[in-house]
Amino acid sequence: MQTVYAVLPLLAAFLAVPQFLPQLARVRWAGTTAGVSWSWAALTSVNNAAWLGYFALSGFWTALVPAISATVLSGQLAVVLARRGGGMPKRPVVLVSVWAVVLLTAAAVFGRAGLGSVLTVAFALQVTPSVWTVYRSRNTVGVSRGTWLLIFGELLCWGVFGIHEADPRLIVLGATGVVASLLVLARVSWRRPRPWPWPWPERVPVTQENGKIALPRD
Repeated sequence: MQTVYAVLPLLAAFLAVPQFLPQLARVRWAGTTAGVSWSWAALTSVNNAAWLGYFALSGFWTALVPAISATVLSGQLAVVLARRGGGMPKRPVVLVSVWAVVLLTAAAVFGRAGLGSVLTVAFALQVTPSVWTVYRSRNTVGVSRGTWLLIFGELLCWGVFGIHEADPRLIVLGATGVVASLLVLARVSWRRPRPWPWPWPERVPVTQENGKIALPRD
């Protein structure tokens, strides 16, 4: 059983590395960003950059690979969303900038311990915009199930590992990630508009000929 628990961090890292590739592919394939939050992508990039610093200061070298991957790919996703959405939204930019300053200040003033303490609430702040956006959107065609399944798997691993290690930070991280992932997956599965042709018409105009209903002719 100890071997199983020891493998969980490696499995979490394996699931984290390609995490944002399905979302990038989905946005490009569907041609829409419907249901995808720019704030979520930007905060994910900022937070993983902070985790990268925390892991380096802690000597957790194996954790650097997934942190680098998440920082780069989520940052790329934020750029793609901004381009397709007509630029970066002003209020979310301010929020992300303020949070980045908070992380930098915690690291500069209190060191690794201070940065780690601030990062305990980072994931909750990170996923809140994605859950909010997907439930407010009538359209969720831009959201990738693959990415959220990978997030679910990764955070489930960390949550179980945290319970085994009696680590409250990992337990909170795992529980928050599992709940957020299930909420997003439930919303996406609840109603998924047809991606092609896009946009899909909600109503088809009809005409009446000789008392019969007829579809419009091309």
